[in-house]
Amino acid sequence: MAETDFDVSGNGRPVRRGDRGSGVVDLRRVGVHPDFWYPVTRSRKVRRGQVIGAAFAGERIALYRGRSGAVHALEDRCAHRQVPLSMGVVEGETLRCCYHAWAYRGDGRISQIPYLATGDARPPRGVRGYPVREAYGLVFVFPGDPQKAAVTPLPELPAFGSPAYRTMTFSRTVRCHYSFMHENLLDMNHQFLHRGVVGRLHPELLEYRTGERSVEARYLFTHAGGKRNRGAGLLAGEGLGGGDSADLMTIRTDYPYQTLDLLPENAERPAFRLWTAYVPEDAEQRRCRAYGLLMIEKPGIPGALHLAWPLIRRFTERVFAEDRMAVEAEQRAWDEQGEDRNHEVFALILDVREVLRANGVPL
Repeated sequence: MAETDFDVSGNGRPVRRGDRGSGVVDLRRVGVHPDFWYPVTRSRKVRRGQVIGAAFAGERIALYRGRSGAVHALEDRCAHRQVPLSMGVVEGETLRCCYHAWAYRGDGRISQIPYLATGDARPPRGVRGYPVREAYGLVFVFPGDPQKAAVTPLPELPAFGSPAYRTMTFSRTVRCHYSFMHENLLDMNHQFLHRGVVGRLHPELLEYRTGERSVEARYLFTHAGGKRNRGAGLLAGEGLGGGDSADLMTIRTDYPYQTLDLLPENAERPAFRLWTAYVPEDAEQRRCRAYGLLMIEKPGIPGALHLAWPLIRRFTERVFAEDRMAVEAEQRAWDEQGEDRNHEVFALILDVREVLRANGVPL
């Protein structure tokens, strides 16, 4: 890629020097591109006839579900006195501000000002309305150019809703720039962090490919000993008895989302498939909401996955907590130093940084 500096090793192969000092833009100062569909809450949190607040990169959004069951997304401020519309009242398909009862349609246009009289000042047109769609148990909004919403697809998740899989949903705030999350999931060399949960895992990078909007890596995972959490084995499809295997893991950043598939040895389909999105909440994008859909293959024994569900949940929560600890520590270092002082040596991560830079927007 054009922005990456190279040295040449003794065998003539190009070797990246890393980000620092190479003259490239600090990735932590690059924002996510708004012209994509981003989840901002779980569907079940937006109940019929109610309104809640959400956020995307410093933009406050009011979400409400009308009488028809459709969800609407509006800029979270009344055009009158700037009181948050998330404090308002839903009436049919309209949202009424709690202060002076100005009523808004689902597109953000004002439909009624109860006390407006002839001779009064001309009222504003309304507030911004966001394109909104529901899928996979999540509410997605399109914060970019609304003209592009209709031609921009939602992510495709064939395993979601499949009779062969059951989905576990996650939604957690992480106090870091979204790029740290992409790097964490893609770089499986950090398994030492999880040694108390998964034992000693040996990840071997088999290959990876980079495109304009994507980076895909394939790892071979082998268990090299140590105590392994029961939930880890259940998630990997090893059953209650456990057992070591060589698993093939494929991880892909397909901007702005990420996926991870784990295919156990001799299996025909993944034991689980993970889809994630990291949605910045604040304007500086140093805090994001991580949404995850973990689609777990159902075993042949009826009810076995239901019994294993709590163990798998605890295992995944513990792994995520350890990852969150690490990436938030990275963000704190960036905050204290005022710049990215990472000395990255892994070519895969240098490539995903270039993809995130190239597809993002300046903050």
